Parts: sequence; C-alpha cells; structure tokens
Amino acid sequence: MKTAREWGLMPEGRLAPGPGNAITDVAGVAVGHRSLRGDGRFTGVTAIVPHADDPFRLKPRAAVEVINGFGKSAGLMQVAELGTIETPILLTNTFGVAACTEALIRRAIAANPAIGRKTSTVNALVCECNDGSINDIQALAVTPADAEAALDAAKPGPVEQGAVGAGSGMTAFGFKAGIGTASRLMRIGKRDFTLGTLVLANFGAAGDLVLPDGRRPDPRAPINPERGSVIVVMATDLPLGDRQLQRVARRGGAGLARLGAFWGHGSGDVVLCFTTADPVEHDPARAFSTQERLADDHIDIAFRAAAETTQEAVLNALCMAPATPARNGRLYPSLADWLKENPLP
Repeated sequence: MKTAREWGLMPEGRLAPGPGNAITDVAGVAVGHRSLRGDGRFTGVTAIVPHADDPFRLKPRAAVEVINGFGKSAGLMQVAELGTIETPILLTNTFGVAACTEALIRRAIAANPAIGRKTSTVNALVCECNDGSINDIQALAVTPADAEAALDAAKPGPVEQGAVGAGSGMTAFGFKAGIGTASRLMRIGKRDFTLGTLVLANFGAAGDLVLPDGRRPDPRAPINPERGSVIVVMATDLPLGDRQLQRVARRGGAGLARLGAFWGHGSGDVVLCFTTADPVEHDPARAFSTQERLADDHIDIAFRAAAETTQEAVLNALCMAPATPARNGRLYPSLADWLKENPLP
C-alpha cells in the first residue's frame, strides 16, 4: 500500500514532514500494535508511549480538546483538570476500554507498588472508536493481555498504518480506514522542533470526503448519518503550557474540516496533545519548579502543524487500508483502489 504522499495527495502546506513522517519523529515517542483476527474478531489495540521513562513518575504535560463528546474514553477528565498524563495512551474499540484500563493500571502498579496505598491512584488513559460494522464488538475480544502485547510491541521508528491494531475494523467516509500518522518540522528562532500526529480514523459520512486536490471520491456506499468517531493524538517536543497544548489540539479540528468532516451528532471527536518538554515530577524535590514555555506570538506554526498533520494522517489511514467486508456483507472499499481507477489527468 502507498501513503497519501506517494499517491500525490500531499496536502498543501508550508511545513516539511519529519524524516519518518510519523508521530515517532518526536524523540522518545514509541508506537505498538496488537491486531486480533478470526471468529468474527477484526479489532485490536494501539499503544502510544510518550517517553522511555515511567510516565507516572515523570508526567508529560498534556491537554485534551473534545470537539464532539459522543465517546466512552477513560482518563480524559483528569487530563483536562491537571494538564498531565500518567500512563501510555491506548487506543481500541468501544468495548475494549475496560480491558485496556486494567492493563495500564496493573502495569503502573507493577512499576510503582505505592500506587493507591502510599501515593495517589493512577489515571489510565484509553480512547476508543466503535468498530462494530466490521468487528463483532459484542465478543469483547480485547483482553488486558492484548493491551500488554501492544505496549510491549511499542518502538520508535516507522509506524505501521491502515487496518492494524485499533484501526483494524475502522472506516471513514464510506471507505476502509484505521491508523494513520504524519509529522511536521518547525523552526522557531534558531531552534528546531517536531509535531507528530497519530489518528484512529472512524468518522465521516460517505460522499463527504474532500481530497487536497478538490476531488470528492464516491465510495459507492449509501449515505448514512455521521455516527463515527476519530481520536487524534499529537506529540511534540515544543515547550508548551497546558493552555497552549489545548489550543494546539483544537487545531486538529481544522485538519478534519479540510477533509469534509462536520462532527455529526453521533461522532466522538477527541484530540489529545502532549509535549515531551519539561515533564512534571510525581514527587518534586522543591515547592516551585521552572518550566520553559513558548511565547504566544510564535505559536501559529504549531497551529499549522496540527492542522496539516491531522489531515495527512487521516489520508494515510485511508490510503493504507485494503478493502474489507463488513459483518453484513457490505464491502468497505479502499481509497487506494479508487485512486487507481480515477488517476489525475
């Protein structure tokens, strides 16, 4: 399968992608997948690990933007309140949230036996989309062991995209979709930074997709209400406060809108943004700490990177996923097949 750029669908933008055009271009970030197949199962788990240290002891600063809240994720409320994350981020199907939450809690306790006894509890962070059109979601196939496997598989470098991990059974705009990623390089002053995005794409009504060149692919699918969801996870090494991180996260909505999305009533659209710069210590040695923060007058470049990477990551999810039959016999076509049949003149 080819990426959106390899199909000539590179979104117009002023920022260059990172060397891998992936969220893992941000140093320290790792991604792993666990895919489940057979007996009606077509689902999985995707893990995003923010850095190589224990995130409970060294908490990345973070923020969440809920564009439309038709979702069943875990841990977002505390992120919004405290501005940090304490575990890796797991993505899965709607009914897999509990199993993934258990895995994150057990892993955190294993590393920190004082959790819940001599220190605070841990805020497990799990986000979801409903893959029930392809996967038998009532089978409750995802287990804590599957979540552990995704975490164990997490590594820096290239990220597998398309119908893999949590993206196995996801669809978007009437096409097969799933996991996609992209990154942008940012030069501010005399320093270089990166912003990378990973999406779990499962949203958009058939016929609404708009490609960067203006074409509107027809998936030959019935037009149904917008009832999907999308999870957007952004990582950066740019030093931002939690207010600024939320402002950057909000611009993920601009990337979704460029694709033709309008965030329908039944859509759960969530953006989570974290920075690896200046993490927060669980047990600070001093009552006051100093953290670097970007001046707001220079933040537009991060806004642009957020919009561009979100748009391209969704396009990659669509381009890298093969045609897949639904549980009712309907076929979710591949955008790649449509592009082959409809080449640019």
